[in-house]
Amino acid sequence: MKRLTRKEEEIMDLFWENGPMFVRELRERYADPKPHFNTLSTMVRILESEGFLTHATHGNSFQYLPVVTREQYHCGSVANLVDKYFGNSYRAMVSAFVEEEKLSLEDLKEIIDQIEKGK
Repeated sequence: MKRLTRKEEEIMDLFWENGPMFVRELRERYADPKPHFNTLSTMVRILESEGFLTHATHGNSFQYLPVVTREQYHCGSVANLVDKYFGNSYRAMVSAFVEEEKLSLEDLKEIIDQIEKGK
């Protein structure tokens, strides 16, 4: 799955939180100074072309809605991270966290307990 830019992720967060919206409704969700309507419209069309959004036609207007859930995107992002930086090895990722002391032995034991309970 493609990695979203910061601005694209900001737009997707608004769709994930609010559901289907027209571009004018999306623009209303922004604090001042609001982005230009045409800028948002272009970014929304790009997100649609990349498969993150789709639209329903209402007269001459398009109402956009997310195709990818936040959870699907985050899972895909983690998979891309593991592939790109850890040779597609989750073991290598966890080992790196342990070596950098980002995960303690207690943390690992809790993770193992969660895995065992899930089986």
